[in-house]
Parts: sequence; C-alpha cells; structure tokens
Amino acid sequence: MKNLINKKILLIICGGISAYKSLELIRLLKKQGTQIKTILTKSAKEFITPLSVVSLSQEKVYDELFKVENESEMDHILLSRWSDLIVVAPATANTISKLSSGSSDDLASAVILASNKDIFLTPAMNVRMWEHPSTKENLKKLKSYGYKIIGPEIGDMACGEFGEGKMTQPQEILKEIQNYFNQLNKYKKFKALVTAGPTYEYIDPVRFITNKSSGKQGFALAKSLAKKGFETTLISGPTNLKIDTNINLIEVETADEMFKATQNNLPTDVAIFSAAVADFKVKEQKSEKIKKQDYMNLNLEKNVDILNYISNHNSLRPKLVIGFAAETNNIQENAKRKLIEKNCDWVIANDVSNKSIGFNSDFNEVSIFYKNKNIDDEKLFIKKKTEIADEIISRVINHLN
Repeated sequence: MKNLINKKILLIICGGISAYKSLELIRLLKKQGTQIKTILTKSAKEFITPLSVVSLSQEKVYDELFKVENESEMDHILLSRWSDLIVVAPATANTISKLSSGSSDDLASAVILASNKDIFLTPAMNVRMWEHPSTKENLKKLKSYGYKIIGPEIGDMACGEFGEGKMTQPQEILKEIQNYFNQLNKYKKFKALVTAGPTYEYIDPVRFITNKSSGKQGFALAKSLAKKGFETTLISGPTNLKIDTNINLIEVETADEMFKATQNNLPTDVAIFSAAVADFKVKEQKSEKIKKQDYMNLNLEKNVDILNYISNHNSLRPKLVIGFAAETNNIQENAKRKLIEKNCDWVIANDVSNKSIGFNSDFNEVSIFYKNKNIDDEKLFIKKKTEIADEIISRVINHLN
C-alpha cells in the first residue's frame, strides 16, 4: 500500500522475548517505503543486538537518554517531533506500568512522555501478567490518555504456558499502521473550524469587559481534530495556551474580530463554537484612558451572535454546527432552548459554577444535546478536557460517516 511511503515511524523496542518480532516489523515497514528510527531499551539489548536493528532500518539506534557527544540535540524531544507515529513493540508489563505513572527515567519513556504524536502499544507478556489487575488498570489509564493498543493474541508462549499475552504478529501490526494512516488521509478532505477562549470588549485603551474562559476545551478540540487528520482552523480570543503547528491559529481580541475571522474561514464541514463570546460591547470606546472617578455609566450594545448567524446562514452554514452552553443553573432546559433557537445540530453544555470542571480547570463534564436524535442528552462524566475532546470528536467522525 502506498500510504506508508516516506512516513516517519519511531519504533521503540522493549526487553522481552518477543523483541525478535520487531526485526520482522522493521523489514515489513521498510518494504512499504517508511523511514524508521529505533530506540532500544537497556533490557531489549539482552534479546536483540543494535547491529541487527541498524542493518534492517539503515538508521542509527538510540539507546541512552543523555550522551555527552549529543547532549545539545535533546534526542527525547527531537525523536518525538521527527516521527509521524510512535510504535512500542513489544510493550512489556514493566513499560506499561512506567508509562501509566508518567515515569521518564530512560530515553524510551522520556520520548513517549514528551510526544505530541499518536502512540501504539503492542503488549507482550506472560498470561498471568496480562491478566493481573494492575496491568488492566494501567492499560485502562493509558487508553484514557489516548494510547492505542494492538493485541495481544492468544496462543503458546515461550515460557511454555498458553493464554492471552502473545505479541501480535508483525503483519497484523503493519495492517493497523496502514489503517491508521488511511483514516488520516480520509479525514484530510474535511475542514473544521473551532472558536475558543474569551473576548475582550474595550472600554478604553486599558480596560475591557471579559469573562473567565481559559480556552482549554476549545484548544483540546482543535488538537483532537488535527490529530484525526482534519484541516483545522482555530480562532481564539486571548489565552496563554500553545497550539500545534499543524493547526491554523487565528488570534483575535474582540467579538467583532472573531465574527469576521469566522466568516473569512467558511465554509467548513464542521464548526465548533466553544468560545465564550461577550454578549455586549461598549457602544462608545474611549480613545484615551478614563481617569478615576466615583462612578461610571457604560452604554452597552449587543454583539453579533456568531453561532446564531452562522447556523442560520444557508451559504455559509457548515454540515455540522456545534454550540457550547456554559451554564450555572437549569442546564438541560437552557441547552435545549439554545439548540432550537440557534438552529444548532448539537449543543454541548457544562456547569461552570462547579469549580472542579469550570473555567480554568483541566477537567470537564458535559452533556451533549442532539437536534435529530430520540435521546434527551448524552453525558460525558468528569474527565480531562483532552479526553472530553477526543470523545466529542469521535462522535463527530461517526456523524460524518
């Protein structure tokens, strides 16, 4: 299949009897036209040699976190940024445990922790180790972080026992990698737009009206879309957040600027309006700083309702319009009203009065309200905003399919 030509794959080989299978995986990947760099853990070198890996990959083998001769290169960052995908094969019980706890005491774990790429784990271990509750709990945690798991298989093991825990065969791993890139290529034809963060509505050059939105949920949604292959534009009000280079970030301040930027970046297939846009702006913004006084009256006027405008504009309306409702009370009632009044396809509501999931928190709990479904709402219980984003985008993909 041609979808792997010139793809960059970082293969991390851990210490287990199944390490020999990684050599066949390298051969298969090279045959498909991929570029491969490898990391061998200390224990992996007890099973296969760096020379055999170099011979097949035609690239140097990385094995130490810090080396004097290339200390300035910071391999754990460069390797992660270089790759299109990271594959850990075999992923031992020890490796899975380390990753679930966020350990970074060697090059392999440091690269994974520093990674901004998708990571495939191919577990390989004794059946009792695989079935141990701690392994199951660690894998559950890693899946919630976004790791993708391949296998394991059921069969005879090197230790003489039979059961689940055998590393998936290289040919099957290759198919999973091909499917992954096929999905990315499939969604590259889709365009997505996300709005995020607050807006600043200026009173004078130094004062403005705003809200407590951090933009974290919107940024997480944009990152999730981009990782799935969508051509993604993020229009954001002022935040302190960083974004991946494969996302078109447009920074704005006011609601008017966000409205114009949104218009200029339509049409799209999907639009997610997660920004907390100020409802009002000052009618007359002063050109000079207002001096201190006992009281001040502000004459306010309504901002353009971006969501309402786009959702009801036939020529600009995306195929899927998703609005956000940040509520403090009557969440279900308010979200359903917004769904109908603003002609959204979905409305995603959360309770911002709850400080553990409200503005500035890294966690969220939301309810999704659908326009054309028989269910009242679908609740995504408290998780990291990155996990909430992935769950929402998986539903977006299902809808588009």
